[in-house]
Amino acid sequence: MKKLLTFLAITCMAVAANAQEVGLQLYSLRNQFKEDVPRTLKLINSWGISKIEGGGTYGMSLEAFQDLLRENNLDVVSVGSDFNDLEKNLSKVIKNAKDFGATYVMCAWVPHDGNNWGLEETKHATDVFNSAGKRLKEEGLTLAYHAHGYEFRPYEEGTFFDYMAKNATDFTFELDVYWAKHGGADPVALMKKYPGKMTLLHLKDMEHGVKGNNTGHEDVETNVVLGTGQVDIAGVVAEAKKLGLEYMFIEDESSRVVEQVPESLEYLKSLK
Repeated sequence: MKKLLTFLAITCMAVAANAQEVGLQLYSLRNQFKEDVPRTLKLINSWGISKIEGGGTYGMSLEAFQDLLRENNLDVVSVGSDFNDLEKNLSKVIKNAKDFGATYVMCAWVPHDGNNWGLEETKHATDVFNSAGKRLKEEGLTLAYHAHGYEFRPYEEGTFFDYMAKNATDFTFELDVYWAKHGGADPVALMKKYPGKMTLLHLKDMEHGVKGNNTGHEDVETNVVLGTGQVDIAGVVAEAKKLGLEYMFIEDESSRVVEQVPESLEYLKSLK
């Protein structure tokens, strides 16, 4: 009976995840991958998750890692990319995405000098993303930039993020709702303001009492179970459904990730 109930619980999670297009950003399990790659992929499968965002093989050959993905019914739909490769080695980015059969390429950080981020850096990043995104489109790939907080600093009547969004002709955004909140923005309002430019989400909640900043840095232990923190996860998911976003990836960087992800899945399942 216990095994049957466990099976039913996992099945329910899988159905909810598929219905809401919920996946997992593999960085969440970076420490677990260091210990045992096959066991970590099996764990993801046990949660009923089939869509993932990744791009690396954790020391394994590509072929061996792909075999494990197939064994665990895991589909890499988005791969991470280094900004410098997008700017100077785009063929490497394209090959990596094609190797995994991904349809999205995401970049989560723009190198800059310490805490210095201004118009010059914003314009340069926007130019690089538009140039790379145009080429990626030709390969059937969509480039999505994952803002990290410093982009939400004030600029003219808005923010540097507003500048990027308004000038994004050939790339889109992966909105990390935690970092948007951290930077002082309202994730739901951003989704409504730029509906056609938000193509992916990172679902991540922030512990109550944490004061936001726009440096792009924070203690990972402030990541909490979805629906228990400061971010309006329910509002985000509802808006994502309205926009028809294809994938929403849970990202939990805390040391409690193995315990928290199933709870986050249960919370998402409870949303109407």
